[in-house]
Amino acid sequence: MARKTVGQISEELSSKTPISTDPIEIERAMHDNYEQHIYDATERGKKDFDGDFFIVVITKKEHLMNNVLRNYFIVRGTCPTPEYDQTVYHFHRDAEYIEFMWTLPSKDTYNLFKDNVLHIAPEERELLQFILMDIDGELLALSKKLNGEVKNSNILEKGR
Repeated sequence: MARKTVGQISEELSSKTPISTDPIEIERAMHDNYEQHIYDATERGKKDFDGDFFIVVITKKEHLMNNVLRNYFIVRGTCPTPEYDQTVYHFHRDAEYIEFMWTLPSKDTYNLFKDNVLHIAPEERELLQFILMDIDGELLALSKKLNGEVKNSNILEKGR
């Protein structure tokens, strides 16, 4: 039997099942094989960087298939600027461990949480906390600090 393409599966699901907008349900579905991808990204980072590095997971919705979301696992030497649809991990080379830094949802979910702070379910409060930290500028300040940047500019601190 021939294997179906992502497009064929997407079309079948679109015609049969209403698309869920529950961010927790969407996140669970997207995290199939997630740990293996993080492990693979970590191994790439160990080869490409001598010191600490960051793994950035970017979630993108396919343009022609609205019910298909893909995660892209990017390894980089600097901490990224906080963005929508982004999860960031920091690999500490000396201790050989991965630290979860933050996750930010899609723009729509971000705004929904921001506008309904008092109505967020307990199981979604951690995500709300990251959104509030982003709004307050805490995530950007953390990113700049980890990159050795001066707090209110793009200039690097001396000795970096």
